[in-house]
Amino acid sequence: MTQTPAARDGANDWRAAILLAAGLTIARLLALFRSPYELYPDEAQYWLWSRVLDFGYYSKPPMVAWTIWLTTRLGDAEAFVRLGAPLFQAGATLLVFAVGRRLYDGRVGLAAAALYALAPAIQLSSVVIATDAPLLFFLGLTLLAYVTLQEAEGRRRLAVSAGLGAALGLAFLSKYAALYAVVAIALHVALSREARRAWSPAGAGLALAAFLAVLAPNLIWNAGHGFATVQHTAANAAWGGRQLFNFEELGEFLLTQFGVFGPIPFAVLLIGTFLVLRRRDWRPADLLLLCFTLPPLLIVTGQAFISRANANWSGASYLPGAILVAAWLMRWRARRWLIGALALQAVIAAAFLAFIVSPGLAERAGVANSFKRAKGWSQLTEIVLDRAEVERGGGLSAIAVNNRFLYFAMSYYGRDRLPYLPPLTAWLLAAGPQNQAEMSAPLTRAHGQRVLAVAMEGNYRTEMAADFTRTLGREIASVSLDRKRKRRVEMFVGEGFDPRPRDPVTGLPTPP
Repeated sequence: MTQTPAARDGANDWRAAILLAAGLTIARLLALFRSPYELYPDEAQYWLWSRVLDFGYYSKPPMVAWTIWLTTRLGDAEAFVRLGAPLFQAGATLLVFAVGRRLYDGRVGLAAAALYALAPAIQLSSVVIATDAPLLFFLGLTLLAYVTLQEAEGRRRLAVSAGLGAALGLAFLSKYAALYAVVAIALHVALSREARRAWSPAGAGLALAAFLAVLAPNLIWNAGHGFATVQHTAANAAWGGRQLFNFEELGEFLLTQFGVFGPIPFAVLLIGTFLVLRRRDWRPADLLLLCFTLPPLLIVTGQAFISRANANWSGASYLPGAILVAAWLMRWRARRWLIGALALQAVIAAAFLAFIVSPGLAERAGVANSFKRAKGWSQLTEIVLDRAEVERGGGLSAIAVNNRFLYFAMSYYGRDRLPYLPPLTAWLLAAGPQNQAEMSAPLTRAHGQRVLAVAMEGNYRTEMAADFTRTLGREIASVSLDRKRKRRVEMFVGEGFDPRPRDPVTGLPTPP
């Protein structure tokens, strides 16, 4: 049967989107498998979680650990640990195209997919395994389901409602920032009569049931663990102990958004939003995407002003924001600005992949400091474990570290040697555990007879030593990260672990 011109155009658009996603994914995979960089400590933490599958973990929902468990069936090197990141982002790129094409047309979909896939933040998210890549993929799936719901009818509307609830549940299993999608849907329903008509009691009930069915295991896990993940998430967003109304934090956060979203796209997003609000030009597709784009940006900007905010906390806005920017640039016939944005972001993406493959190039470009957390951990682990081998003959009962980064990095890079050595534990500075390492493997009196204590440079070495009745064999070791930087640890043998009382207010050790 002969295809219509519209069908041929649609097939060509899809082919172009798939080629874009596939080409970038292949480039990222080549960079990952050729990169000499080690795991960031947070990545090593997620790897450690993946060794024991569960429905929740101390600081994050389980999706990132499940992903690593799956990809490391192929191997346990760093590239396999990170393999899920570029695959999730490839899927997110195709979802951007699908949403843009459905809301506008194929040209907007392709432009949006390119803007999203080449955004600076997405380059990092594509080569580092963290919660953002799965979050953005499942938020994209949720957005596509919600857009489809606006047009669906009859039984198909019920099926799409259930799919939307399931996709949203999977987004929550990736990161609790998926809450922004709930805010977006509620806001859109409040502002749009068409959106209200798309929901029926049966559809809303199915969406809620599917959402709860997917999320329930994680809720049950949290209930059984004192809502550890929820409390950690709330603590990250807490305002306590910070100076309120911080203009410096606000300015830094807004500047970083030009860096992570792209200078031209973020400027277009700000200008376009201002024009829409000023003219009250509420085109249905624009309104829907604004409801998904603005809440993360406004809420996190407010948090930056009254407390603090990391650049990626507004990440839920990247995907719908890219579609909105593409649509506006097309509508304004700003072809040169679109080409300029894509060209600039392509250059940044290429440079980033080059830095991933060649640390020497990153050092010559003056950006080596950005990669320091991905260097030196394997060498440092070998130094510590070599000392542990020496001390084992004297009846070593445990290895204790006073830094969670070191604990997780040693867990990964010492995975072949640690099973044959005394247990790796975490010394607690405060009265109770403050992170996953301290919660799962605290140094106790039972393991405290003769301990190899390892303190990161400047990291409470004196307080750690004071928790032992006797210390001996002090040694300082270091590894080079680049020409200017080193990572140092101080090792000593501590005997008779007897932790001092902690202050009941601060939780910190009382003076000797």
